[in-house]
Amino acid sequence: MAHLPILGFVAYSGTGKTTLLLKIIPLLKAKGIRIGMIKHSHHKKFDIDHPGKDSYRLRQAGAEQMLVASRKRWALMIETGDELKEPNLKQLLSHFEQDKLDMILVEGFKHENFPKIEVHRPSLGRPLFVSPDPTIIAIASDAPPIEATDLPVLDMNQPEQIVTFIEEWLTLKSV
Repeated sequence: MAHLPILGFVAYSGTGKTTLLLKIIPLLKAKGIRIGMIKHSHHKKFDIDHPGKDSYRLRQAGAEQMLVASRKRWALMIETGDELKEPNLKQLLSHFEQDKLDMILVEGFKHENFPKIEVHRPSLGRPLFVSPDPTIIAIASDAPPIEATDLPVLDMNQPEQIVTFIEEWLTLKSV
């Protein structure tokens, strides 16, 4: 598992997890917090390279592991075959260079056991995950949730407020 703090953002599809993270990550980075990120995809097959690119063509030709590298970044794609189950968070965390990070943010993996912020839009008419999930530590919402909760409710339209919450949470994790 990770020796770093891990914080997830969970919600029903289409609620705005990625949009919120796109606002939060630059604010955390501006504060000097080095972020690793794991995003779960429900699509069985996805590409980070695109049809026509050499890496895509080589992988399609049968390369089971494809590493693309440049001076600025590298990416490793591993074909797992159709017989494997969904990856679990522990498996994925082992691939990070954790000594170069301060925390890992996770989008998705709502059924795994780690601290999470639930992104919630009451206007979508979906219930909160909170009652069945004791690992949710706060709710980020665009309006007060209909359901009663004792958890902190953060304004998802105020990413600075969420970053302050994360900073306080990180401080508690390091004690």
